[in-house]
Amino acid sequence: MIHGLLWFPLLLVFVLLTALGWLERRRQNLFLMWSKGSELSKLDGCGAARLQKGILSWSSFEAGNFQEQGFFEIKKLELIELMALASGDAPLTQESQGRCRLRLVGNGKEMDVPFSDAERAREWMDQLMAKSRCDL
Repeated sequence: MIHGLLWFPLLLVFVLLTALGWLERRRQNLFLMWSKGSELSKLDGCGAARLQKGILSWSSFEAGNFQEQGFFEIKKLELIELMALASGDAPLTQESQGRCRLRLVGNGKEMDVPFSDAERAREWMDQLMAKSRCDL
């Protein structure tokens, strides 16, 4: 009996890890369907983003679906800034790592796209500016 009580917490941990793995696999499969046909896409802890037909859209994963948070037309992009995620309008330095956001400026509006990795956000900055120049 005592051996069964010792193994029971391990069984619960195994069931929990299996359920979390299944949820992550489901999220990844939904992302693959959502981003199909995109020129550029990303999925991270802050959400998902895709560039499709000149429109950059981003979403968060809520209740088993991607809920759209915003979109921006790349042809109207004038400026991209790498900003700190939590602290107002503080730009990120080249050495900074971690969570951040891309501020897209153009056509009289500003939109923020969250990223969980600053290095990936820098790559997106370069690719988005190249796309906006190509579309002009």
